[in-house]
Amino acid sequence: MTLRVMLVDDQMLIRQGIKSLLQLSGLIEVVAEAQDGSTVVELVQQHQPDVILLDLCMPKVDGVATLELLKQQQLKTPVLILTTFEEHDLVLKSIQLGAKGYLLKDVSLESLVAAIQTLQQGGTCFQSSITERLLSGLSPVSHFPRPATIEALSEKELQILQLMASGYANKEIASALYKSEGTIKNQISSILAKLGVRDRTRAVLLALELGLIH
Repeated sequence: MTLRVMLVDDQMLIRQGIKSLLQLSGLIEVVAEAQDGSTVVELVQQHQPDVILLDLCMPKVDGVATLELLKQQQLKTPVLILTTFEEHDLVLKSIQLGAKGYLLKDVSLESLVAAIQTLQQGGTCFQSSITERLLSGLSPVSHFPRPATIEALSEKELQILQLMASGYANKEIASALYKSEGTIKNQISSILAKLGVRDRTRAVLLALELGLIH
């Protein structure tokens, strides 16, 4: 099955290059393009792409603002950030706004195609070098959980972690799992304590790095 992708990047040459490479793979069709986020909502509704490839640094409506627009409109198309920027704040903000993947533009075509396929199937894909740098900046290595602690995560807690990685809010997780929002908040607090982190974003990053979720 050919996957439908939308490209959002302010540089025409970059868009043309990525489009040509993706179409050479024989697995991807680029169905829409935009030079910033100002038309993304309209184009997504019109073309129904399977995945959006989104740059962060763009004039007018940048990548972060585009993620905010997609979230406001409750559009669920998975977004893969494809950029040259790897600042901690940008990565964390992108995850908080629902991005399902984050890759640098120096990735191979094979890795990019695999990431698009992963997102289309409901998974997440974050370049390992980015998550490693983020985690090393969040906590000393000696504070990382021991394997015994990680094994203490229950199947239900792993399920909640996966939903958190997919951008679900507490209320949405509660609805999906037929639990009260209070119960979910308590379980998330337990997850944070077991992983030794202080917020949801860091929990997701660490879980991705450790291979607990995908």
